[in-house]
Amino acid sequence: MAPGHDRRNQLTARHFVLAFGVVSMLADMVYEGARSVSGPYLATFGASAMTVGLITGLGEAVALVFRLASGPLSDRTQRYWTLSIIGYAMTVIAVPFLAVASTLAQVGALIVGERFGKAVRTPARDTMLAAASHASFGRGLAFAVHEAMDQSGAFVGPLIVAGMIALSGYRAGFAVLAVPGVLTLAVLLWLRRRVPEPTAYDAPTPVDQADAEAAPARALSATFWLYTAFTAMAMLGFSTFAVLAYHDQVAGIIAPALIPVTYAVAMAAAALSALGSGWLYDRIGLRALFTALPLAGVVPILSFSDAVPLVWAGAAVWGAAMGIHESTFRAAVADMTPAARRGTAYGVFTAAYGLAWLGGSTVIGALYDASLVAVTVFVIATQIVACGLLFVLLRRSPG
Repeated sequence: MAPGHDRRNQLTARHFVLAFGVVSMLADMVYEGARSVSGPYLATFGASAMTVGLITGLGEAVALVFRLASGPLSDRTQRYWTLSIIGYAMTVIAVPFLAVASTLAQVGALIVGERFGKAVRTPARDTMLAAASHASFGRGLAFAVHEAMDQSGAFVGPLIVAGMIALSGYRAGFAVLAVPGVLTLAVLLWLRRRVPEPTAYDAPTPVDQADAEAAPARALSATFWLYTAFTAMAMLGFSTFAVLAYHDQVAGIIAPALIPVTYAVAMAAAALSALGSGWLYDRIGLRALFTALPLAGVVPILSFSDAVPLVWAGAAVWGAAMGIHESTFRAAVADMTPAARRGTAYGVFTAAYGLAWLGGSTVIGALYDASLVAVTVFVIATQIVACGLLFVLLRRSPG
């Protein structure tokens, strides 16, 4: 039998990762297309920078904190496909309805609702990807390849929205995203038929064997919790893109139709950085994560500038940091936890990640209204603390 192939599934592990990459690419066209203009769109309803940071940060927190429930649920039921399909369906239905929303409350509810769909699906999806990762490209690179394909959709979606805004306005931009939404569900259902048991790709790892020897002890390791604390501190100083785009809108730096294009630039940078950091992670381990911290530190210096070239550069740097956060940070969790508890681990990890992002986005939005210098100091301070935590983690768990 070929490496990475299991007779219960009709695709090899590598082909499964690539096919799921197509699903994520189509889904990202939908929700990243919407997120690229969520800040400016909220501004048209009279939202302040702090309100934008609060709503979008709340959305990210919902997407991540509710995984405290969906992660253990996926482990307990092992209904990975069911949870994935429900979650993707919630997302691709919520986004087009932004085209008919008429109040700030409705827009906010749909933004948060779309993110809830992500909370439902992601632990189950990541558990399936983790199962196929070693048998396909290697742990870090498998997540990186998936993230790069994911971000290719995040590149195209904002460009489609930008074109529709230029032609007919925001509502047309949201409505057109129903098309890739339908395609997302079609490909996902096809993949479900081809690969009924993705966890069959997995092979026992040293972590799994140690867990089996530990018998009924079910607590996640101290290394995992320290790693989670490091990630939360890194995200505390990382704004949502909506706050950056809000600056572009209210300061009149970039035309509204071009703001989604800056997001597309960010997503292209995210795809490239994901591949680079994933490759690096497979070679030097956790040390690869240091690359995200200086990138996050310079984002406010560039993105809150009044100079157009610096704003575009800021979008690219923000995207590069995001690519590392959403690929390599996830890969490391799989290496720290046994397969039987991966859904739970991803739920806990991303809950902390989301709460930190909510808090950080709200603080950055509030500081933006008061002082751009304060924003920069806050962001750099959080990244310095995160760097210290990563040093401690490396001393406990070298490589």
